[in-house]
Amino acid sequence: MNFCVTTPIYYINGDPHIGHAYASIAADIIARFKRLDGYTVHFSTGTDEHGVKVARSAENVGMDTHHFSNIMSQKFRDLSRAINLSEDDFIRTTEERHKKSAQTFWKLLEKDIYKSIYSGWYSARDEEYVPENEIVDGKAPSGAPVEWMEEESYFFKLSAYQDKLLEHYEKYPDFIGPNARRNEVISFVKSGLKDLSISRSKFNWGIPIPDSDGHVMYVWIDALANYITSLGFPENKEYVSQMMENCVHVVGKEILRFHAVYWPAFLMSAGITLPKRVFAHGWWTCDKEKMSKSVGNVVDPFYIIQNYGLDQLRYFLFREVRFGEDGDFSEEALKNRILYDLANDLGNLVQRVLAFIQKFGGHLTVNYDFSDQERILFANAKNLVSRMRSQIEKQDLHGALNTVWNLVSESNKFTNDMRPWELVKTDVSRLNAVLTVLCESIRSIAFGIAPFMPDTARKIFNFMNVEGKSFDEIENNFIDQKFVELSPLFPKEK
Repeated sequence: MNFCVTTPIYYINGDPHIGHAYASIAADIIARFKRLDGYTVHFSTGTDEHGVKVARSAENVGMDTHHFSNIMSQKFRDLSRAINLSEDDFIRTTEERHKKSAQTFWKLLEKDIYKSIYSGWYSARDEEYVPENEIVDGKAPSGAPVEWMEEESYFFKLSAYQDKLLEHYEKYPDFIGPNARRNEVISFVKSGLKDLSISRSKFNWGIPIPDSDGHVMYVWIDALANYITSLGFPENKEYVSQMMENCVHVVGKEILRFHAVYWPAFLMSAGITLPKRVFAHGWWTCDKEKMSKSVGNVVDPFYIIQNYGLDQLRYFLFREVRFGEDGDFSEEALKNRILYDLANDLGNLVQRVLAFIQKFGGHLTVNYDFSDQERILFANAKNLVSRMRSQIEKQDLHGALNTVWNLVSESNKFTNDMRPWELVKTDVSRLNAVLTVLCESIRSIAFGIAPFMPDTARKIFNFMNVEGKSFDEIENNFIDQKFVELSPLFPKEK
């Protein structure tokens, strides 16, 4: 079974921030879940390094553009390591393999390409021309300033794909998520598509167009082609098709139009399989205010990780807000999640159950002769992953994490109800059954959190002498076994 998931490739005109971390961690969670579920996964991320914004940013700091790109791309690699991404490929659009891929892709589009003159308002920050009716007070809808530009350009016949795109959206209603974003895209396409300018001739920081003098590719053709470059295009076309039909693109809502309109139209023209799904996540504010460098409230993921812990950040981002909606980041909310959800709920459950076993030599004496109450918790533990599957399939990462925490809460209540500290004095056989079902539940919880909090899950697996490499392990009942020495999951200094 094949599966592909991608982050957007990140534009390098500025430093990484919490929004980049958010999209990357989301894709990582999906990739980790699918690997545990037996899929062959290709997970790619990387940096988008061409275009006028990058050239201007390099010029502003007095740096050669190549050198600037190397420095900035490395910052995003550093972020990938800091947030513990499990990506299979980190792609840069300045790589030779991508140049070859993008130029081959262009050649496949040529039947739908023509040359003309473009005049219009251009947003350098958004790397796109903006229709005059969308400009307010001299700015694009994104808030970016626009400037008047006239240049010779190659155009893609996007208008020819309006009906084909609408047919695809109808045939595959899950192609765009969440639903509110799908409706926005359909409304945009129905309003009428205009042919798209896809080259630039007034700067040269880009991939040269094959057999053309002085034109470089519009950054969005260049950037979007990264997804097939990473899969081995143009050499491995069959593999590209296999992966693309099972591919989920995780993107920010501000670039959904490029991924849900332009990209599928390009792929249709090139005769390449479309992705399975494009999912657009929301934006984060900070303490109810839009993040801004000038205000000084841009959340630095490196700072948060250093001061609060990586798994704590990964948990917070997907427990606090439903994925696909906008959210507000505050350190106070993060602290509360760490204290109440992680330390009190999960940490205490693991600590008191496994510490109780440690008290008796770290040996679990297994008993599967369950009472009705024990049988209910056991069944819920065994079925945890199957309940999460449909949620992960819809990119409902918030819902999947809530499903895990329902089992955490149920297990804590079960522990309080069964009172193992009293059973040890009155009914050792019943005690062994209670501890067996609790250990089954903790193991399932560890698998449930593994995509979200891989380091925390690994600690629990190690405590329990569990491999933790496949969801199939949940189906195997415990045998009498020795547990290893316990340490706190969430040390107080964090």
